[in-house]
Amino acid sequence: MDQEQIENLRQDYSAASLNETDVDANPMRQFDKWFNEAINAKIHEPNAMTLATSTHDGRPSARIVLLKGFSDDGFKFYTNYLSRKGRELSKNPMGALVFFWGDLERQVRVEGTIEKLDKDYSEKYFHSRPKKSQLGAVASPQSQEINGREMLEERMAQLEAEYADKDVPKPSYWGGYVLRPRLIEFWQGRRSRLHDRIVYKKTDNKNWKIVRLAP
Repeated sequence: MDQEQIENLRQDYSAASLNETDVDANPMRQFDKWFNEAINAKIHEPNAMTLATSTHDGRPSARIVLLKGFSDDGFKFYTNYLSRKGRELSKNPMGALVFFWGDLERQVRVEGTIEKLDKDYSEKYFHSRPKKSQLGAVASPQSQEINGREMLEERMAQLEAEYADKDVPKPSYWGGYVLRPRLIEFWQGRRSRLHDRIVYKKTDNKNWKIVRLAP
């Protein structure tokens, strides 16, 4: 594809609108509404979200992870604490999330602080996963350089044999995080790029201010 073809890739959005008078006063309830609508629309992996972190000196990185729970406390996900994102969060606990539900012409942006979930919470979730997923978390030295896929497959085979008839212990280097939001933006695509952007800004421990941003 040449440069001109790329420049001409565009789509006009017209599926819905978003107004200040229509949204819930609580952004987590508004997220719950949109999330359920994404599920009902049969969006592929509606819980897929971009997680952005950065080093202590501001070098950013981003990747797709899966949302594994949300409440008034925030947005929960799980990973290897020794992965790149885990190492970055240990030095700089600020992060951002983006959900994009293209079929609904919607995205949600979240900014806030990220902290580890309680160990017991992580333990419970780890043992709720399929056994092969548990073993995969043990087998993979996430984000580290390896010589080839064969190393992973051999390690997985060893672990499958070792834990064939017993429980897999949760690794100490694996567990959950929660992003506690300070800002949540709901974006609804509109015609002529005049999109609706409704933003919730936290004013104290429990109250939110709702504003509209220009697209």
